[in-house]
Amino acid sequence: MDLVKSVASFWEREFNKIDTIIVGNGDVSSSEESLSLLKSNKQIISCDGALKNLISLRVKPDFVVGDGDSLDFADLKFANIPYIQDTSQDYNDLQKAFKFCLKKGFDNIALLGCGGLREDHFLANLSIMTMFSEKFNYVMMLTEYGIFNVFNRSAEYDSLEGMQISVFVKNEKLKLSFSGLKYPVLNRSFNWFWEGSLNESLGNSFQISSNGDEPILLFRSKMIKNR
Repeated sequence: MDLVKSVASFWEREFNKIDTIIVGNGDVSSSEESLSLLKSNKQIISCDGALKNLISLRVKPDFVVGDGDSLDFADLKFANIPYIQDTSQDYNDLQKAFKFCLKKGFDNIALLGCGGLREDHFLANLSIMTMFSEKFNYVMMLTEYGIFNVFNRSAEYDSLEGMQISVFVKNEKLKLSFSGLKYPVLNRSFNWFWEGSLNESLGNSFQISSNGDEPILLFRSKMIKNR
């Protein structure tokens, strides 16, 4: 299978894991994969500030969730979309969307529009995804450059040969092992957040083993190193 077909197959497998998309008010239009996912007939939950952007892309969400501070109610009325208002100031709109998914039993989630525009929002959204991930069967964050996942236990992940991989963890009590990556790790603790970054997959999958159940952040880049 040539590289183009392999890449297309990788994204198809990832998207097949998803049944619900949460869209934040970040950058959703610059990624071909993001647009493909939005047009794939998955259920879409829009944070209130993202509605105008979705309408401009001719995408109609199934629900809008938020406190209304970033919502143009004319857009909501025009599109005739159910609005789930949560005026709590203790949580942001992404947290409210996650809570709505829990209430409705939506269990396989992709996050779009959670990066770009503001780095502080992006870091906060990664933290929120980490906090909520164990409550769902599968959660991914799709950015312009790749996919973030959170795992709490040993796991095998789909990849492509040459795919750039980073693992982020800062917990000296955890012992991690990597196999199937260019730079293997055996029962190693990470004292700094960067220490598991900038690795590379050697094939169509790799394994990460952990001796605990603390959350670990994984990034699989769209970048495929030429061989």
